[in-house]
Amino acid sequence: MSALGIARTHVTTKRSMRLLLTICAVVVTGGAGLASWADNPMTAADYAAHPQQMVDAYRHVEAASVSDAIEQLLHEKRYMSHRMQAIFPTKFAGTAVTVLLKREEDHDAGALTGMLKAIDEGGEGSVYVMTVQDGSDIAGMGGLMGTAMAARGYAGAVVDGGVRDIPQLKRIQFPVYALGPVPSTSVGHYRFAGANIPIACDGVEVNPGDIIVADQDGVVVVPKAHAAEILIKAQALDNSEHSMYPFIEKYRSIVEAVQKFGRI
Repeated sequence: MSALGIARTHVTTKRSMRLLLTICAVVVTGGAGLASWADNPMTAADYAAHPQQMVDAYRHVEAASVSDAIEQLLHEKRYMSHRMQAIFPTKFAGTAVTVLLKREEDHDAGALTGMLKAIDEGGEGSVYVMTVQDGSDIAGMGGLMGTAMAARGYAGAVVDGGVRDIPQLKRIQFPVYALGPVPSTSVGHYRFAGANIPIACDGVEVNPGDIIVADQDGVVVVPKAHAAEILIKAQALDNSEHSMYPFIEKYRSIVEAVQKFGRI
């Protein structure tokens, strides 16, 4: 092959590699905010102006960093307790659709209709956040509700109560945090008390539209009024912590890492 042919082949190969790397980056990030992160990191004002991009960005930060950011900026506890467990390892973020059930023995066939309507009123990226009053041994949701949420594109569900039909929820891979699996029903024992209202879920205030961030560390509630600034802080905390891992592995000292990065 001539020198010119070799040069052309080299250029073509380099272009192909750049294209391949770009495609891989888009696949890994879902394409959302790729240029923003690589060249122009988004500001709190940018995120506030583009709420969907903000929610997408929350899917890439750790719940622990979000919790720390809230504590540092708002001096508040906004994480749910260890009692709130996922039915399988998961990570999601989305906007809260809130539902409240109150204990009431009844024979009213329509007592829980509002609970079901709330599902149909939510959409892509919603998180169903339900409080079942004194309901640790009552299934607030099961396979039918989970299947409906999955079909509508919900990101997940958080239930201050029990959950049932675990095999179906695992089959469709719909993520649910709850107090635990139970075979019971809320039908005949509870009444719908409101949707998209302020509720307390596992002791944490949740308002409709708040951002729910969940991963294997637990569940955090981000107040929508401060979501943009909390995200920026959480991203910075994530970045510093992830930078510390290779430093610690190389120098074998967590003390030196904390001194250098100021994060623990």
